[in-house]
Amino acid sequence: MSAAEFDLIARIRARAATREDVVLGIGDDAALLQPAAGRQLVVATDTLNADVHFARDAAAANIGWKSLAANLSDLAAMGAEPAWCTLSLSLPAQSGDGLQAFVDGFLDGFLELAAQHRVALVGGDTTRGPLSVCVTAMGFIEPGWALRRDAAQVDDEIWITGTLGDAAAALALAGVAPYCENEVGRNAGDARTEAARLFERLHRPTPRVAAGRALRGLVRAGIDISDGLLADLGHVCAASGVAACIEVDALPASTALAAACAGDSRRILQLSGGDDYELCFTAPARQRSAIAQALSQTQTPAAVIGRIEAPQAGAEFAVRVRSADGSAWTPVRTGYRHFG
Repeated sequence: MSAAEFDLIARIRARAATREDVVLGIGDDAALLQPAAGRQLVVATDTLNADVHFARDAAAANIGWKSLAANLSDLAAMGAEPAWCTLSLSLPAQSGDGLQAFVDGFLDGFLELAAQHRVALVGGDTTRGPLSVCVTAMGFIEPGWALRRDAAQVDDEIWITGTLGDAAAALALAGVAPYCENEVGRNAGDARTEAARLFERLHRPTPRVAAGRALRGLVRAGIDISDGLLADLGHVCAASGVAACIEVDALPASTALAAACAGDSRRILQLSGGDDYELCFTAPARQRSAIAQALSQTQTPAAVIGRIEAPQAGAEFAVRVRSADGSAWTPVRTGYRHFG
């Protein structure tokens, strides 16, 4: 390990907060952690690469925020309480001042979000290479209370938190999304404030940790929406052996998205755009009132957007979409494909 790497680790260690259940944190070969008695450990890992998950010239603080948010969203989808994380940073060779400036900016965003959820950074790795960030987040869940993908049942209602499509609209506005560039660009150009809100949703998503915790015991299956609603709900259907029907006109849209585009363009963004980091979950209809009350206590908006169905033999997609008049609506794509 070079002196520069020791300096970099020391810089990170000096800013990282700790918790009472961290016996030994950053600086040794491994961390020593004391899990809470009677609770299960939940572990999630996400890797974000430059020019794939974020622009190479993105603000370092936004990269830091989003890299942790993606992992906290996975914990939220399980109903877990976040506790610890590790961070692996691959950084291109650059001058000492440039490297320090990037790391300081990265930590500004990363640790700001970590502090909001009382997450301790307990270790990781730094290396020279293409710009890439890998985070592993750990949390706790009460035995038997985890929200899993394989528990959806026929006639469950399908819910989402928040609104969908903002992040995808921002990508379209930036000209890097493979759909709707002209529609979004034309409409959003006259609404700079609303467009800025779209980019805020892209760069600094809100992991729905409090909502995930509030839903324990009320819902059956859950997943976070990172690759697009159709794709991620499809994972729930595959794991649970069911199908789903979405009412596309029931999808809530933010005022920013409404200002950016409408009609089929907006539908595509909401159904398959990805990067929303909202929660999608299923629950019996009898739980609707209890779910609404629980989420209101966390100030999390949510809406019912469809229903779980029995699988149909020969159906092309597990998730079908229909308009308000009951007619079928066929999406042009289902979501982000990592190896497409």
